[in-house]
Amino acid sequence: MAEAPLVALDGLTVAFDGQPALRGIDFAVAPGEAVGMVGESGCGKSVTWLAALGLLPARARIGGRVRIGGQDLLGAPAAVLEKVRGGRIAMIFQDPASSLNPVHRIGSQVTEALALHRGMGGAAARAEAKRLLDQVGIPDAARRLDAYPHELSGGQNQRVMIAIALAGRPELLVADEPTTALDVTIQAQILDLLASLRRETGMALVLISHDLGVVAEACERVAVMYAGRIVEEAPVTRLFDAAAHPYTQGLIGALPPIDGPRRPLAAIPGGVPEPWAMPPGCAFAPRCSQRLSACDIAAPPTARMDALHSAACLRAAPALRESVPA
Repeated sequence: MAEAPLVALDGLTVAFDGQPALRGIDFAVAPGEAVGMVGESGCGKSVTWLAALGLLPARARIGGRVRIGGQDLLGAPAAVLEKVRGGRIAMIFQDPASSLNPVHRIGSQVTEALALHRGMGGAAARAEAKRLLDQVGIPDAARRLDAYPHELSGGQNQRVMIAIALAGRPELLVADEPTTALDVTIQAQILDLLASLRRETGMALVLISHDLGVVAEACERVAVMYAGRIVEEAPVTRLFDAAAHPYTQGLIGALPPIDGPRRPLAAIPGGVPEPWAMPPGCAFAPRCSQRLSACDIAAPPTARMDALHSAACLRAAPALRESVPA
């Protein structure tokens, strides 16, 4: 990344009850950039950002550094975190139905965010809440302010969550599976909305998903996570054209082709290992069809194919391949 990062994670680790959930995340987001984080459930995508924002329970042990504009967030006072959360970094959680309070009207939940982050109240806050609902494409916004979450569809509730996230005018929006449980038409509308909001506001976007197709449509760069580690990182087009890690290759192979002859989808055998049952070497080795004997000895280093593409695999770079026996 040529310009100074907006947010940088350096060696971020998380452990629950002594069991590692994140194993050293190095990741940065530039101002205005759209980055995807993909991987199966349990790979650590959501935990990465919950840890960065100080939203994990007290039993979590967090290490490393999380910096925004040069300020370290890990161990920062609550007053500092409260200004960052929702103000500079906003997060949309996976299930809008459980994130919105069912006994409060939509308007009061949006105006609460406006009061917290922008000091607005009364008629001015209500007018701004209506503008935000208009901005995210909710029809008849003035009337919807007095509705309860159960009176809106899943897609409309997701738009309300985006409106609440935008209330603090964040520099970075972290969208955690924003299209989960939505039909494909509504998914496309939410992705189009996020893209248009980026153009209008200039905010950066981190899109967390298990769906490479969704990330390919909305992002410029992708980080692939597996078992608490980033195993590959590349621009979107490069990743699809020349994926280096067998796990990424497996994820791409599981995507149905849009054109050409029909073919069976390639499933990756097995599942993501639990933290207390992590293999001694490469975490993906037990599921990998390209496994080497050295893969069982130690976790592979991150190899760099070029300035923008890296992968944590012994087969990824020629220099590593030449030094490792089959």
